[in-house]
Amino acid sequence: MKEQLDLTNIPRHIAIIMDGNGRWAKKKGAMRIFGHRHAIHAVKDAIEGADDLGVKYLTLFSFSTENWSRPQDEVRALMELLVKTIIDEISLMMKNNIRLEAIGDIHSLPKSAYNKLMEAKEQTSRNTGLTVILALSYSGQWELTQAVRRIAQKISTGELKPEEITQETVASNLDTAGIPDPELMIRTSGEYRISNFLLWQLAYTELYFTPVLWPDFRMEHLYAAVKDYQKRERRFGKTGEQVKP
Repeated sequence: MKEQLDLTNIPRHIAIIMDGNGRWAKKKGAMRIFGHRHAIHAVKDAIEGADDLGVKYLTLFSFSTENWSRPQDEVRALMELLVKTIIDEISLMMKNNIRLEAIGDIHSLPKSAYNKLMEAKEQTSRNTGLTVILALSYSGQWELTQAVRRIAQKISTGELKPEEITQETVASNLDTAGIPDPELMIRTSGEYRISNFLLWQLAYTELYFTPVLWPDFRMEHLYAAVKDYQKRERRFGKTGEQVKP
């Protein structure tokens, strides 16, 4: 599959909504956490595949603000799994020059998960390869609300005037400030929605939906999404004639 790709036209930033863990576990006659545990294999393959293609940023929607309303046993198990995964994978991230970042209300995470996340971010902060961004306790509406509050605070202190607000002002106050918007967003499990994910950043992103449940997602599925992306004409409001070489 990789041989079929144009390596000069690889998305700089890919975002993934990792969906279908619970349904995958149900098909196996197991509890939902069984699906979450097996999803780690998909995460590893997505990271390895993105790194292999030369992708610069990979954002993984790991836990939404809405997910806190799930059964507490599942939430607790997910947080424990997050801590274990970070501990297990830190040496591999260092070996492969991968930098870890996080967006979202990460201060709402349990102390153990927050501390391990901060340690991993610090350890990998000087790596210069692929940046893996975990969206944790995240939602697009939450992020936009936080940005509005930051901008309002700057107006109240006289640092900014209302008429000076631009699209760049909003973008620079998002959690993703300094990170290019995704060119490609992948959602697994056959659902056709973006579920409150990167609402501002996905304005001109190419969307790719696959019926594959996330625990079954492998490198070849990532390559298939990139291949589909490369068939599309990205016009950004212009005509096809304007964007052709």
